Amino acid sequence: MALDGITASLNTDSNVKVVGPDYDNSKMSKEDFLKILLANLQWQDPLQAEDISQFIDDSVKLREMEALNDFENSVDKMVSTLNSLSLFYASGFIGKLILYKGNQTYVENGKGYVSFTLPSDAASVTVEVLDQNGNVVEEKELTNLSAGTYPFEIDNPDLPDGYYTVYVTAKDANGNSIDMTVESRALVQSVVKGDDGKVYIKTAVSEIPLDEIIGIGG
Repeated sequence: MALDGITASLNTDSNVKVVGPDYDNSKMSKEDFLKILLANLQWQDPLQAEDISQFIDDSVKLREMEALNDFENSVDKMVSTLNSLSLFYASGFIGKLILYKGNQTYVENGKGYVSFTLPSDAASVTVEVLDQNGNVVEEKELTNLSAGTYPFEIDNPDLPDGYYTVYVTAKDANGNSIDMTVESRALVQSVVKGDDGKVYIKTAVSEIPLDEIIGIGG
């Protein structure tokens, strides 16, 4: 090694590899960040050492990364807690009738209920109630309905208890179909947590997302 005043020649041909060549910096953990930072300080040229301000800046970045990780962990725990609470409170629906967005309605003692909402005026509306075999057990024709929500009650003592599918079709004065919202009643059997983490109300024929329930009882 040749010396010229206080100048020294160092071997910089060797490359120090702390992580692999395919490492994704955007997914760097705080442990990897610290490993790279320490390796950088260890292998730097002492006569061209990084300014202390750079080290402080790197330290601040590490702290920010730690704070972000802690925040993400806190959010994950909070979401898990809220889902558990939702499951607990939803269990109070078991055995009760609910009103939800859908067209399968529960009939008991020959009585059932649905409602439909028209976004615009309708010249004609047809309501059909089908049993589980696809047979039409109730049918009604309505005309000249303004935009709004309309109830439809099923009252037929000959109908056995169970679920019935309700189809509502509407057309405007020009014969064009009108999309609408149908709401039905369901009897809650149990409450479950889906694979997506959401809470579902389970009936004899379907699972209803908790956020689609619009009423309880009736």
